Formats: sequence, C-alpha cells, structure tokens
Amino acid sequence: MSEIKMTVNGKPVRGDVKDNTLLVEFIREHLRLTGTHVGCDTSQCGACVVHVNGKAIKSCTMLAASADGAEVTTIEGVANGDLHPMQKAFNDNHGLQCGFCTPGMIMSGIDMVQRYKSAGKTLDEAAIRHELEGNICRCTGYHNIVKSIAQAAGEM
Repeated sequence: MSEIKMTVNGKPVRGDVKDNTLLVEFIREHLRLTGTHVGCDTSQCGACVVHVNGKAIKSCTMLAASADGAEVTTIEGVANGDLHPMQKAFNDNHGLQCGFCTPGMIMSGIDMVQRYKSAGKTLDEAAIRHELEGNICRCTGYHNIVKSIAQAAGEM
C-alpha cells in the first residue's frame, strides 16, 4: 500500500492504494468520480482520458502512484459554473449518442485544441480526425464529434 496525494479538479485528495491500482480505478472507486469511463481495459478506446498536469492521458495506462503530486482534471472538473466551450459544442452539434465515449472525447478535444493553439497550428477537419484515432465511438460516424471540436476550437 502507498499513500498518494494529488489535486483532482482543483481539490487536494489523498488515499491509500495498492501499488498496482490504476489511476482510473482511483478516480472512479476511491473518489467516486464516475464520469471517467473504462471501456476496453487495453488503452484502445479513450473513454478513460483525463488531464494530468495539463496533458491528456489514458488513465487506464497510468498507475495512481505515478500521479502522486500531480494536478488531475476529470470531465467533472472542466466546467466552471457554465459548460466548458467543448461541452457546449458537443451539445450544440449532437456530438454524442449513448454518451459513453463522450467524456474521453471532450477531454481529448480540449487537449487537442490547447496543443494546436499553443503551437500556432490550424486545427482542420483532417487534423481533428487524425487526433481522434485513439478514441473510439461505437455509435456515430464521428461527423458530429469533429464538428463539435471544430466549433469549440473557435471558441476556446
């Protein structure tokens, strides 16, 4: 067992976890933040994407102990009173159906927009589709997800 401390969605948290506890397990089971989903257990689907120290990671591939001292943001932490522009864009463009992949898509989209803007690069449809290769949606053809990220990119 290890004691870990981190900041999750702006709040300090701590917990005792087994050394093989994944970050996604700590988030869901210890903190009861269930917006981060486990979809495949093989890091293929992206439903578990969170931000660790400002970068998108698949939380099913990171040990909770590796996030000791980190700043973690989950889907529950992106809205600040009002919906985040990415969340609003997904709503405006019907960028979800069943909603299972949506938290990971939104977290990946936020990271994508921030990286492209900080590099001064244009985020066009081809770039968005390429960036989403690590996120699987079983319900849609990605068209409305791409439209959502493009809209949010203009508003963020």
